[in-house]
This record gives sequence, structure tokens and C-alpha cells, in this order.
Amino acid sequence: MPLDFLSFDSDGSPSAAPRDAGPARDEELLDAYSQAVSGVAADLSPSAAAIRIRTKNGRGGAGSGVVIAPDGYVITNSHVVHGAEALEATVAGRDSVSANLVGTDPDTDLALIRLNASGLVAATLGDSDRLRVGQLVIAIGSPLGLDATVTAGVVSALRRTLRSLSGSLIEDVIQTDAALNPGNSGGALVDSRGRIVGINTAVIAGAQGLCFAVPVNTAKWVVPLLLRDGRVVRGRIGLSGSTATLARRVVVHHQLPSDTAVQVVDVVPEGPAAAAGLLSGDRIITLDGAAVRSVDDLRRALARDAIGRAIEIAFLRGVALQRTTIHPVPDRS
Repeated sequence: MPLDFLSFDSDGSPSAAPRDAGPARDEELLDAYSQAVSGVAADLSPSAAAIRIRTKNGRGGAGSGVVIAPDGYVITNSHVVHGAEALEATVAGRDSVSANLVGTDPDTDLALIRLNASGLVAATLGDSDRLRVGQLVIAIGSPLGLDATVTAGVVSALRRTLRSLSGSLIEDVIQTDAALNPGNSGGALVDSRGRIVGINTAVIAGAQGLCFAVPVNTAKWVVPLLLRDGRVVRGRIGLSGSTATLARRVVVHHQLPSDTAVQVVDVVPEGPAAAAGLLSGDRIITLDGAAVRSVDDLRRALARDAIGRAIEIAFLRGVALQRTTIHPVPDRS
């Protein structure tokens, strides 16, 4: 007999005591993991959107999204709405409503749509920079058309790189083993407090537990640009790079704003970076006064307003801190 079925008499001998199988007892038996997942499911399900599209050739498609404003704004993936002639969505068991495409950014696989509805429950945006490997995350979406489906797992790795459908590399991608299926794309990846930390974007076909999400901090700077312009206009400085960790002694010596930077992998001949004297191996610390902690930070700093201006770039060459001026040009790709 399992010990949790036993009570003890006054003489110390065990006596059988029936387990209370009522709802109150069942609730007590929920462990912290289950409470976290079920709590997030209850809080976030009203913000989960099931999206359906129709293309010009009459084909249909489906995906997920998450409400970020009560007046109908929903984040999803660019590839979910690609080629859509008509959009409709269902949120929290409401009747299906039509939606309009506000803007799309294929380079980050993010899109913003607006449902013809109001009074929706908006999810809370978290901070993907605070994620840690092994942290509990929950995915909410509409896989295979099944609305508000919840799966749970952990952050398997951070700062992955994923190629978007446009051919650009999406940097700082979150890897998770929270199960994703066709139709989960565009849905929310949230932490144990129900805050969005990513937008689910891809599954590696034929692999078990290899799922990826665009970090929410990328969405935080992409969405305002989609609202303003319908797209993200980027500057280009003619280099490729990757996020690198800096030695602590170098960070302290130069009083740098972060212990990570963007390491230059390759420089395009005759491009702005080459003209500024940057070399492979240099590590970019700031651009236009903003800290460059990751490739995502570099892309953010190069969005629209940097084009055509002479801006300062600070970088490490070896352990020496150097500064120069660089002139971003419009990205024609």
C-alpha cells in the first residue's frame, strides 16, 4: 500500500485511510509545473487567434496569432499571411471575423494584422533577453486547426540562427522543445507568468523537439515600424556578423555597456563597413550611441532613420577600443 494512503494510530501503527478523491484534493495534487501551465493556458487562451487565409488562386491556409491590443491588432508570422487575398480569424470562441494586413517583414518572419473586432483580451509582452536555457515555456496556437492548443517544454538553446523565406538570417532565435505542429506558426511562446517571450515560427521536419521562435524583443521594434510604414526599411553597412561574448576584463577595462557584441565575420568590398575601415574579427560595441549586444540590436539601429546619416561606430580590434564614422545605405535586397 503506498505510504500516502496511510495514517497512523496513537500507538504508531499504520492504519488505512481513504484518499479524498474530491475536486479539492485533486487541485491540491497539482504540482507547480501543472499549476504554471494550466494558469498560463487559462490566461492566454482568450488572446490566441486562429488565422485562415485565402490566396488569389483560391488556395487556403491556416496559422496562429496572438492579440497584442484590445482593438484587434494581432502578431503572426509573415509566412502565415504570405500571398493572402483575404484574411479571417477567430479569437476566444468568438465568431470568425475578417482581418486586414497592416504590414509584414519577411526578414524576421513577422507580420501584423488587424481584426475587425474590439474588446479583445491582449497578451502581455515579456523580455526575451531574460530567458535562460532550461526555463519553462508554453506554446499556444492552433495546430491543424485546433483552436487554443497548449503545449509545454523548456528553452533548449538561445541565439540560434534561422533562415527566413526571404533568404535573410533571423538571429537570436529561441530553440524550444515545446511541441509545435503545422498551424502553430505565428502563435505565442510564453513564460511561466504568461508573458510573451517569442512568436513560434518553425519546426525542423523529421526531428523531435526542434522548434524555433522569433524573440519578442525583435517584435517590439518591428511592430511599430509595421504600424508606421507597413514594412521595415533597413540600412545596410556591408558586413555579416554573429553575436559574441566579450572577456570580462575587457568589459571592465573599457566600461562597456554589455558583455556581448557583434563580431564581424565578413566585410563586403567597397561597402560602408569597408570604407569605414572595419575588418573581419572586429567586434562592434555601439552604433549611433546605442549598445550593440546582438545582431538584432545592430539591425534595429540600422532601421530607416540611420540611412544617409554619418553615424559613429565603436568597435574592439583585439582589446583596443576604436571609433570611426560609417554611412549606412538603403538595403536594396
